[in-house]
Amino acid sequence: MTDSHESRDKRPTIAILGGGPAGLMAAEILSAAGLAVTVYERMPTPGRKLLIAGRGGLNLTHSEPFDRFVSRYGAASARLAPILKAFPPSALIAWAEGLGQEIFIGSSGRVFPKPLKSSPLLRAWLARLAAQGVTLHTRHEWLGWDESGRLIFRNPNAATDCARADITILALGGASWSKLGTDGAWSAILARRGVSICPFRPANCGFAIAWTDSFRDRFEGMSLKNVGLSFAGHGARGDAMITRYGIEGGAVYALSAPLRDAIADAGRAVVDIDLRPDLSPIQIAAKLERRRPGQSTAQSLRKALNLSPLAINLMRESHGITLPSDAEALAMRIKSVPLTLTGTQSIDRAISTAGGVDFMALDESLMLRDLPGVYAAGEMLDWEAPTGGYLLQASFATGVAVAKSVLRRYGLG
Repeated sequence: MTDSHESRDKRPTIAILGGGPAGLMAAEILSAAGLAVTVYERMPTPGRKLLIAGRGGLNLTHSEPFDRFVSRYGAASARLAPILKAFPPSALIAWAEGLGQEIFIGSSGRVFPKPLKSSPLLRAWLARLAAQGVTLHTRHEWLGWDESGRLIFRNPNAATDCARADITILALGGASWSKLGTDGAWSAILARRGVSICPFRPANCGFAIAWTDSFRDRFEGMSLKNVGLSFAGHGARGDAMITRYGIEGGAVYALSAPLRDAIADAGRAVVDIDLRPDLSPIQIAAKLERRRPGQSTAQSLRKALNLSPLAINLMRESHGITLPSDAEALAMRIKSVPLTLTGTQSIDRAISTAGGVDFMALDESLMLRDLPGVYAAGEMLDWEAPTGGYLLQASFATGVAVAKSVLRRYGLG
C-alpha cells in the first residue's frame, strides 16, 4: 500500500497485534478517529505486563527535565527524542488523569497513580476502548502471513484463523517475561521477511558475583539502601539487593547496559559502590576520628556512620576481613567498595530486553521499510532504558507515534 490521495477516500481497517501499552494506546487513538480497530492478544487478557508493573506501584513516567529524561535511552535517544517530545511525560500524566487516575510525584521524581496499582487504570482504559468500538480477540497467537497477505493466528481451539487488514501494527513486546506472552518469537517471523533484527540481550537485570558462602548465606535477600554505584564514567544512586547469585536492584539496573556490554567484551566488569554517597571522605574521616576509645571498627562504623551489618561485611567481602583502623584509610574503603561482576541473569529473568527491530528497518513513521503498511511500536523496537518510568513512557509514546502516522497516511490527522 502506498500513500496517495486515492487512499484517503476510504477508511482503513486496523489490526493491532499485542494488547500491551503500545498496542492499546494505538488502538485508542485510531478508534477515536472512527477507524475499525481489532486488537489480537496472545494471552487470556490484555495488559498483563502493565498489571505486573502495578506490583511496584505502576511507575508511569518520570518528572525530571526533558533533556535528562531523553538521555536515559542511551544509543536510541536521538531516534526516540522526537517521539517522546510529541508525547512527553506531561501528556502521559494528563492521559492517566483523563481515565480518573489521580497522579502524584514521589520524592525520587517518579510518577505514580495514587492507588499505586494498575488495575483501576486498566479497567477504565479497556472500558473506553470498548465504548469506542475496539474489538479484542484474546488467546490469539500470531503465526505470520499467508501467501495472500492475510494475518494467521492460532485461536483458543488450537485451530487457525486468518484476517485481512489494511494496516497492521505490531506491538508484541520484547523477549523477557515469556510467561506473560512476550518471548520474542515474532522476531523469527519478521527475519524471514527480511526485517533486520538486533539480537536480544537482557536489560534491567541482575549480575553474578562469586560471594563467599558465609556472606551469601547471611545476607541473601537484604538490601543496601541509598548507595552510589559507578562504572566507566556512569553513575547511579539508589538501592541494591544481595541475591544468592549476585546483586540486583534499581541502582544496578540503571547501569545494566554498560555493565552487560563490558562483561560481553571482557568476561567481567568491576562496579564501584559508595556506601555513603552524601558524605565526602574528609567528612567520613572526621566522624570516625570522634569514636570512643575501645570501640571496635565495626562498632565505630555503626555508631558514627550508621552503616548496617550488610554494608560493613560487604567492605570485608571486597577489601578483606581486616579493615584499617586509620580513619582516612577506612573512609576511602567506605567510599569505594569494588565488586567483580562475572555474568548477567538470563533474558527471561530480566525486567526488559535490548534488541529487537532495528531502527534502520523502519522509516520515520515507524513503518517497516520491507513491509509496507506494517508498523512496529513498543518494546519490540531496539531501545532500552532503566526502570524509573522510562520503559512505560517510551512504550506509550511509540504507540501514539504509530497511530498518528497512520492517521496522517490517510489524511485523518
